[in-house]
Amino acid sequence: MYDPPRLAAHLRAVHDVAHQLVDWVERYYPQPDCDRDAVLFGAATHDIGKILHPEELSRPGSAHEMAGHDLLIARGVTEGLARFARSHASWNAPGISTDDLLVSLADKIWKGKRVTDLEQLLIERFSETGRQQLWEAFAVLDDVLDHIAQDAERRLAFQAEHPVAPGIG
Repeated sequence: MYDPPRLAAHLRAVHDVAHQLVDWVERYYPQPDCDRDAVLFGAATHDIGKILHPEELSRPGSAHEMAGHDLLIARGVTEGLARFARSHASWNAPGISTDDLLVSLADKIWKGKRVTDLEQLLIERFSETGRQQLWEAFAVLDDVLDHIAQDAERRLAFQAEHPVAPGIG
């Protein structure tokens, strides 16, 4: 087992975006059901299973999700934190928390990708938390996502600078 350089770069980029998102949440929604440390851990480890499934670094696949969860559990990480490896692509599943949604969002918006149904779930939660109309929560979220997306090309270039595996571009 080795640490693929591109995976490390990707996890760093998603973590950096998650940091921006939780800073924003704390500024606009000071009482949400959001655990800053959990979101940041989840963003930093959500694709850790790609260590065991490196083929998914360069093509689609989901085998890394459960593998990452199991890898973290085997290393003593609690279920409450290991779940992000399993849940980051399942934002419509029952029981998904705001923390899960934020990790999923960070994993999309880091590269400038907007996912309407994922964003809508957060808009609904933030609308309730902030006692706002849906359109108000949309406007605030849309602004921060536009801002984050503006830097997507730099993050994509950073990731591309790192090979999928040592000696493999």
